[in-house]
Parts: sequence; structure tokens; C-alpha cells
Amino acid sequence: MADAEFSASGVRIERFTRSLTRAGQVVVKDGRLSLLMSNGREIDSAPVGTVSAGKRWFFAADSAIARVNGVRYRLTMGQRNRRRDGAAPLRRFLEALRSAGGRRG
Repeated sequence: MADAEFSASGVRIERFTRSLTRAGQVVVKDGRLSLLMSNGREIDSAPVGTVSAGKRWFFAADSAIARVNGVRYRLTMGQRNRRRDGAAPLRRFLEALRSAGGRRG
């Protein structure tokens, strides 16, 4: 199995105001974004070229919106995904999407 370009676990994934999971996983691998439940079941996935993501000024520092297949998801990535070099998981997620061909939005 190839290494993921980005992977974060313990991610809160919400659709509108409904929480889908508090311990989900976000994976960017082989040009595809996948949102997974804590048990590994797929919530949604799409090629990164069709995904738009960005941070909103009124969100907390660790939250972003991602539009996957026309559905808006709010992703909150906690401190437990922070790397030793201090890189915040949200920033790494947005960079992985951008480098894989995703849109900023």
C-alpha cells in the first residue's frame, strides 16, 4: 500500500449542522479525497480535481469547509494530528489538495 499524501484521524466531520463522526479520517491519496467514518466506512470520496476546500475567517483555526460531490462538509482537525515540526493538520490538508490539483474555495 502506497503512502498517503495526507492522512488525519480523529477528525470531526459535519454535514451542515449534523455531526457525522467525531473520530473520522480524511485521506488524500492517489489523486482522490476520501472522508471515512471511525470504523473505516466511506462517507464520501471524489477526485481532488472536483473538490474545493478552504478556511473561512469565522471558523476556528482547525476547521475548514470541503465541497465533495456538491455536498459541503465541515472538517475539524484537532491537535492530535499536529506533526513534530509544528505543521498544523489543516494547513497540510489544504496544501495536499492544492498540490494534487484541488481547487481553493
